Amino acid sequence: MGAPNTSVGDRALGRMVVGGILTTAARRFRDREAIYCVSTGRRVSYRRLNQRCNRLAQGLTGLGFAKPDVVAFLCSNRAELPEIYFALAKLGLVGIPLNYRLAPAEIVALMQAMGARAMIYETRFAGAAEQVKASLPIDTFVAIGDAAPDWAVAYEDLLAGSSDSEPDVDVEEHDPFYFNLTSGTTGLPKSYVLTHLNNAVIGQMFECYDMSSKDVIMTVFPAFGRVGYAWIAAGVLFGARNVIMDFHPGEFLRVVEQERVTILNLVATMAAMALAEPTLRQRDLSSLRGLVFAGSMFPAPLREKVQAQLCPNIYEYYGMQETGALTISTPEDRKFRPESIGAPMAFADVRIERPDGSIAGPNELGEIVGRSPATVTGYFGNPEKSAETFRGGYVHTGDLGLMDEEGFIFIKGRLKDMIISGGQNVHAAEIEETLLAIPGVADCAVFGLPDEMWGERVSVLIVRDREKGELTAQAIEAHCRDRLAGFKIPRTILFDEQPLPRTPTGKVQKFLLVERFSGENK
Repeated sequence: MGAPNTSVGDRALGRMVVGGILTTAARRFRDREAIYCVSTGRRVSYRRLNQRCNRLAQGLTGLGFAKPDVVAFLCSNRAELPEIYFALAKLGLVGIPLNYRLAPAEIVALMQAMGARAMIYETRFAGAAEQVKASLPIDTFVAIGDAAPDWAVAYEDLLAGSSDSEPDVDVEEHDPFYFNLTSGTTGLPKSYVLTHLNNAVIGQMFECYDMSSKDVIMTVFPAFGRVGYAWIAAGVLFGARNVIMDFHPGEFLRVVEQERVTILNLVATMAAMALAEPTLRQRDLSSLRGLVFAGSMFPAPLREKVQAQLCPNIYEYYGMQETGALTISTPEDRKFRPESIGAPMAFADVRIERPDGSIAGPNELGEIVGRSPATVTGYFGNPEKSAETFRGGYVHTGDLGLMDEEGFIFIKGRLKDMIISGGQNVHAAEIEETLLAIPGVADCAVFGLPDEMWGERVSVLIVRDREKGELTAQAIEAHCRDRLAGFKIPRTILFDEQPLPRTPTGKVQKFLLVERFSGENK
């Protein structure tokens, strides 16, 4: 038998495209429950989810939309979100999942910049849709929920009048799937395009969480972002039941108990809110086998409380929205390397670079750079930022870290998170690590405030843990004086009871603190 007739460029016939995930799940899992929508009380099977998705896709086709038209959608965490994501995927349409926390003017600017031709929106956000209608030449609006205006098509009417047959559209792995928005410093968020391949290669991440069809997962991460979408897609991929809801601490705890949720993704702020919820002690959370957090933004005192009061098994992952997850730390990894954010997961290439671009040695501090099949290649309409971030085939994260001889990654701060005070370089992470060891400090952020004499003044905002007693600025200074050089000791010490402002991936938005406190306590 001769060698197969192949040529350069031949490839396997199967394609890793998002729409196929749901089509396959409907065949494999059929009448198993796929979605429980907490806000509406609806329970939807895999078969029914696929049928509704196909009806939405056929309805959009009937309205005149075809690959690669751009469709924006504005919706809270509810059952329609999976339908929208998968309908757009099957048609080869490009989505703009809109953050409902944005001002209507920002939504208009984003839709205009990305060329949106239609908007699907939940009627609770009617004000934003009305401003889009008044500002942009968009004729097609689809309204989810009650009281659809006469200028919008009612979502359920669109589905009811459409076929549930599978769309026949040729979609490729590298076709764009949706624009993702990542938190910037000022102005509109940075945006980049995620392909079908970027969003189809999620299995290896969730396999690290030992996910299976026996799990009951919960999506409380806002699904207008990449993390929330990933939990929706993973539930479908693995045939797990997915409880979808917006995060409200008391309701969150109630539903975990009621639905016997086994695993979900939180950020540190959500965990702190759940721990402070008065009804926590009344809830049976024994069904939880694991909680997942984004790595590096999870203070050790809070982690210990979470393990004691919510769930003992903690998974953490590290990555940027631009890269997807790069490393995973499992409960077993924590026993081996408790301070690490894990080792690279399958198909992820992570290394530590020196300033000259060469590879750092074991335990040598440098910038964390990485890539994986989930990684994007540039920002939309921003070549300067793309050139800065995407260099040499890797995403430069801006995070300082090191890799030990076993391949475990340790984060040591932000490359740009440096305060220059009186000509001295001060790493905020070093001071934060010192402060978080003080009983009574639940969280903190160190940043530089403008100072006429020093250029920047080392400053800190501390979130108190009231259970550990009162803290004073004098006590903070005394603790630092024994452990830090004089120029590193915070000159401005501020206290707050509210959580620190963080991005969806858990990073403190220090620019907001600089804006808030500039001019104070000079």
